[in-house]
Amino acid sequence: MGKKLEYELQINQKEAERVEAVLHLLKKQSPPLTLKQEKFCNNACVKRFLKCKGESVKKAAKQLRACLSWRESIGVEHLMADEFSGEIADGVAYVSGHDDQARPVIIFRIKQDYQKLHSQKHFTRLLVLTLEVAIQSMAKKVDQFVLLFDASFFRSASAFMNVLLGTLKMVGEFYPCRLHKAFVIDPPSVFSYLWKGVKPFVELSPITMVVSSLDFEESLEFSDFASYPRASSLRFDPSSVSSTAKIGSCSSSRFSFTVSHSLDSLKPWHLSLTDTSASKVGPTTPALVGPALISPLNARSYSFASPVARTSRGNACPVKKSFFPSTPLPQKTQVMDRERINHPRTPKPSFLQSPALFFRKECHVSRADKCRESFVPFLKFYRRPYDEMTYRSKMRPPLGGLISTISPQLRRRHMSISQRF
Repeated sequence: MGKKLEYELQINQKEAERVEAVLHLLKKQSPPLTLKQEKFCNNACVKRFLKCKGESVKKAAKQLRACLSWRESIGVEHLMADEFSGEIADGVAYVSGHDDQARPVIIFRIKQDYQKLHSQKHFTRLLVLTLEVAIQSMAKKVDQFVLLFDASFFRSASAFMNVLLGTLKMVGEFYPCRLHKAFVIDPPSVFSYLWKGVKPFVELSPITMVVSSLDFEESLEFSDFASYPRASSLRFDPSSVSSTAKIGSCSSSRFSFTVSHSLDSLKPWHLSLTDTSASKVGPTTPALVGPALISPLNARSYSFASPVARTSRGNACPVKKSFFPSTPLPQKTQVMDRERINHPRTPKPSFLQSPALFFRKECHVSRADKCRESFVPFLKFYRRPYDEMTYRSKMRPPLGGLISTISPQLRRRHMSISQRF
């Protein structure tokens, strides 16, 4: 334990030295840092920039200086919610809540025509305001957020790609190590092909996933799905068979066949679409066949039955019949113990599976499943209806604007009608 503590102390000391080196480089550069900029460049902020740049002091100082210049050009210190009253009322970009790890979940529901009606700087300021509100609502030990991009309002895949890449680039450069996961929900059909080509050049692409809301229409949890029988099953559902006729001509829910009485016929059987279970063919006395009723195991032809159905027929021993008379065999003197007989199991049908699955890698097969499983904890935030007052309550002055100074008793609860449920 003593060596472990010494190792941790050495690591913390090296991190503190690198943080001091970055701050020293920033103070040497011109123009000098303002009070608000010095407050922004705290130890946690410098550590995130160092982690993003591989613990390089010069690269971290350079990117941090670029971030400070960008924040000054955007006017982050003067952002107010009153500038985006229309967007906040419609829920274009907002903080929906916090996940199990207290990370804020941000939802972007931007329409395709929004950028045509507003300038790029106005759109960037809206995104920055939403990110700043999410950062303000974080707990002390939390420093990451989750992004949900609702792309269902876009008809053009290239238009949405521009919005997505611009947002991810801004987050990666000016909010390093802040993004935990990003989900693209219901993008246009061509988006997946464009994303494959752009993905290697996007820094945050490993934590960006594409999902479809159609996969979660039944329920929030996968355990709520009803258990249906497999489509490739070779057995009938017992509840679907309600016939009580004795063994005669074999019938099922799909077809039936009857054996001809004439022995010289070329086709001793013929198919029919009618139920012929009432007719009896051959000897049906209890001494030879037994009063066995039609069940899911015998209500079909022997060629389609499972091996268990072909070998076991209740308590009566199977009697092989032939269309031509033969010499009867002597009766058996030994009684076979059916419990010792190991009936072969029904083989798992593999002819319904695609052969391409055997040549795929496991990572490609389970990629979609991993994306769906990762999105399940955030599905409730995506489906939750937007409440403007709940979102405004997360804003602290001066981001909240003038409305944040009004007493909560005088606020009117506003539910946006443009949100999908």
